[in-house]
Amino acid sequence: MAGTDTDPAARHAEASQDLAGLEAGLDALETVQTGRTPLREVLLRKVLPPVTAVVLVLVAWQVLVWAEVAPDYKLPAPSAVWDEVSEAWLQGTLLDYIWTSVSRGLLGFLLALVIGTPLGLLVARVRFVRAAIGPILSGLQSLPSVAWVPPAVIWLGLNDRMMYAVILLGAVPSIANGLVAGVDQIPPLYLRAGRTLGATGLRGARHIVMPAALPGYLAGLKQGWAFSWRSLMAAEIIASSPDLGIGLGQLLENGRNNSSMAQVFLAILLILVVGIAVDLLVFSPLERRVLRGRGLLVTR
Repeated sequence: MAGTDTDPAARHAEASQDLAGLEAGLDALETVQTGRTPLREVLLRKVLPPVTAVVLVLVAWQVLVWAEVAPDYKLPAPSAVWDEVSEAWLQGTLLDYIWTSVSRGLLGFLLALVIGTPLGLLVARVRFVRAAIGPILSGLQSLPSVAWVPPAVIWLGLNDRMMYAVILLGAVPSIANGLVAGVDQIPPLYLRAGRTLGATGLRGARHIVMPAALPGYLAGLKQGWAFSWRSLMAAEIIASSPDLGIGLGQLLENGRNNSSMAQVFLAILLILVVGIAVDLLVFSPLERRVLRGRGLLVTR
């Protein structure tokens, strides 16, 4: 009888130990490794692959030039493009080309952010607004940005306002639709818990909806920047005026007008470098921070 009386206690103690071990294991899984990555590993994993890709592209480019697959005026050598870079740097115009476009692109993107965020929240949370505006936003997002340049020139003239209008028409739908997608993916339990705690209206949007929709919203921001940059390039290529200055798009068009493929390649490379730099310096760190905060990014 004594043995049978102690069996339930022993089983209870054993179950408690198993539960404690399970909880400890779950805690260990949820723990995010935040140790600093060694410099050598960073160089091998982050720096070496893109540098290797750039070197391979340059080698292939030079091989095509040596093979004379096209005349020099169609396919300039990498050294000819480098000469264009050196000349623009010595003349002090290289940074002006970049800053003219980057300043327009960033300001236009910030304006699109201010407009697209509340619009996305409104579409996501109000059924009537979604039914009325949702299809229009999707249609605008699929419309090529270059289609807005002629009417913007006619409406606003050849000035910076025309540039910003084209950027807004290209970026706002992407930002709004990204936020709508993020809100649609929020578990209903979160929203009900927020309402129970009194987080409704603007307070609920700030403390419940926006944090929960952050991954989709961030994806919309990245796409919005891509649309902003492409819209700006289209506007700078088509709309030419001395009052607008020379941005990267206008530099590309000038190269075409001058039949200078080296200048054309220079403009293309600068446009590509700016796009990659913004993604690496702004959006990639934000994305890693969001994933790390949700326990989805573990340093190994």
